[in-house]
Amino acid sequence: MPLDPKIAKDVDVAVEQESAALTRLASDIHQNPELRFEEHKAAAWISELLAARGFQVERGLALPTDLRASHGRAGGARVAILAEYDALPDIGHACGHNLIAAAGVGAFLAAASVVDRTGGEVVLLGTPAEEGGGGKIKMIKAGLFEGLDAAMMFHPFDRDILAHPALASLWLAMKFRGTPSHAAAAPHEGKSALTACLDTFRLIDGQRVHFRDGVRVHGFVTNGGQAVNIIPELAACEFSVRARDAAELARVRGIVERCAKGAAMASDVSVEITVREGYRDMRNNMELARAFGAHLESLGRHPHEQDARVGAGSTDMGDVSHVVPSIHPYLAIVDENEALCHEHRFAEAAIQDRGLQTALSAAKALARTAVELLADAELRARVRDEWQRASS
Repeated sequence: MPLDPKIAKDVDVAVEQESAALTRLASDIHQNPELRFEEHKAAAWISELLAARGFQVERGLALPTDLRASHGRAGGARVAILAEYDALPDIGHACGHNLIAAAGVGAFLAAASVVDRTGGEVVLLGTPAEEGGGGKIKMIKAGLFEGLDAAMMFHPFDRDILAHPALASLWLAMKFRGTPSHAAAAPHEGKSALTACLDTFRLIDGQRVHFRDGVRVHGFVTNGGQAVNIIPELAACEFSVRARDAAELARVRGIVERCAKGAAMASDVSVEITVREGYRDMRNNMELARAFGAHLESLGRHPHEQDARVGAGSTDMGDVSHVVPSIHPYLAIVDENEALCHEHRFAEAAIQDRGLQTALSAAKALARTAVELLADAELRARVRDEWQRASS
């Protein structure tokens, strides 16, 4: 059944009452960007705000900078609202995680204010290190997502989308080792590790015609040699490999590794390949996404259900979606095509009024969706059934 309009209104009022504190939290995190696993200030500020509102906060459950708070009756339905707060190197909060944190905290506070009327339990999970660290994966392994009926968060973007793909991913690091020699006096004595490294890029580019739609392979050189007059003995590079699902990811990984080995063979050098596991693809739960969308509509926003015009990245929320029904909607903080995540303009937008207001709207819609799910056993059953079908 639809959420009681009185409860929805009370949720909105609760977010508005906390708007100054949430805006300050978003601003503080934005002005003090912290990289993955180092978000000590952000975690402390969130914990202090929750403690000031009377909530007990658990810290360091799986990682030094994670956190958890909860409210409601244990033993029944449980919904988690997630907050990210790590930044990017050099360009700070160009992914808007300061807004994700503020929205998550605001949604939790608002849902907690009405959960005694709906039943169940609302949980806030502070999830560090999304930017390449896989914080949520470590929290999954620690059991922090067990017993949940759903998990949800929002992400800033250039448009409103209820359900958008996230690509499965991994990283490949390559070290090429050759033989040094004087580049002018005796180049014939050397075996260039750098030549093999650069040939790897060229070979991968030649294979792109064989990639399925949605595959992304991008890399950079991490060591380009030792001096201009030495045939490089050591060269290194790193690639991110992404695909729409695990099967295609494994296939493309094989192609990339063959390119590196072929390049090494051609230059008569050795290559060492190290894999770092990335993230799983995102399974958007459409029952839950549409419930969120209905609340967003009533708040005056008009989201696309999906939008194939824009590309996808990767997130450890994808891993969460494989263990519990999940949504990861996107809400605009800039105009379409004005800027995207990981750009300087996006970092600017993440502290401007439109971004802050979007975080408050997200908090309201997330809180409404969470308490509706807690109150409606039929909705929970539909959400669970869809997730089980996707998992089979």
